[in-house]
Amino acid sequence: MTRIPINERDIIEQAMYLPMLLNILERDRMVFEKGAFKLKQPYLELIEETIKAVQQDLKEVKQYMRKNNMKVTQIAHDDAFTMYLFLYKGFEEKHNYFNPRIKNKVNELLKYYLHKRLSK
Repeated sequence: MTRIPINERDIIEQAMYLPMLLNILERDRMVFEKGAFKLKQPYLELIEETIKAVQQDLKEVKQYMRKNNMKVTQIAHDDAFTMYLFLYKGFEEKHNYFNPRIKNKVNELLKYYLHKRLSK
């Protein structure tokens, strides 16, 4: 049984997923920079703006977590699962995440930041 409320757990999970999303965007930016695209500038600008938006959201998440005495750390990783340690107001909880679930969540976030965020 978890002691972490759902909305607080969602924030902690954002602290897990957003850095992964930044890594993906950085790699994609390098691919576009080195790629043989005729017009690469629009793609690079889109990726840059997306990176800035993700960084801003991650900054807010980190500030919230610092203010509310919350922390997340990856403690184990194998082919199927990744284990994280959540520190929440003095309590420690270990949470195991199925790697395909992590990938799907990061994929959803990528879609949101590249497309849906701009549609609002």
